[in-house]
Amino acid sequence: MPGWSRYLTPAAAHWGLGLVCLGAGGQSGRIGTVRERVLSSHAVVLVTAGRGRCNDRPVVPPTLFHLPAGVPHTYGPDEHGWSEQWALYDGPAAHAYAELGYLPAEATPMAVAASAVLLFTRLRRALDRPDPETASAAALHELITALGRPQTEHPVLVALARNSALPLPVTARELGLTAEKLRDIVRQQTGHGPKEYVQRLRINRAKELLAETDLTVVAVSRRTGFNDPGYFTRQFTRRTGVTPSAFRAQQRRA
Repeated sequence: MPGWSRYLTPAAAHWGLGLVCLGAGGQSGRIGTVRERVLSSHAVVLVTAGRGRCNDRPVVPPTLFHLPAGVPHTYGPDEHGWSEQWALYDGPAAHAYAELGYLPAEATPMAVAASAVLLFTRLRRALDRPDPETASAAALHELITALGRPQTEHPVLVALARNSALPLPVTARELGLTAEKLRDIVRQQTGHGPKEYVQRLRINRAKELLAETDLTVVAVSRRTGFNDPGYFTRQFTRRTGVTPSAFRAQQRRA
């Protein structure tokens, strides 16, 4: 059962990065099955060869599954064994990623591209850096964001983005969905409900127009789907901390 492992003990400043790597490793062969275990930190496992099961679900490589802290899980290869790479991590960013939909509530096998191996290779190289705690944190952020969701944008999100500047955004009925199904899709894909997702698209576009054009605030509000300039200003200020005019002044060069 050849393998490798390395463990880290991050300092307080490293925890301030939001995400810390507590250890990583890899092994191959007839590895024993993990039976009803609960971890105090989060973990991620990438299976690159062989077959087995995770929480009674089949694992066919390349497959990745996250193991949330405090949640019982079981996993392991069949009698022929498998090859796996793993990492332990924790920090407030893990909770944020879970809220945003990048991390599941329980261990669920997810098919990934073969390029996932490269992300684990970067993590392993990060552990050899002079400051492995900082380098591994950056590698983990990349790994979670790259593998946490499908990379192809969902057609529902494309439709919402295409119509986000309209005063009345596209409805669930126009998309052939129930309101509940629309909410489920958008929340699964973005971590937000449809209204919040569209509002963020509008504010992002408004920032671009304020920074790059001479359009008035009233014109910007109308071009981004806000019929009421006052409501636009309130929404913009609540979400950014500054008024549209102040944002423009900050972004403009003399």
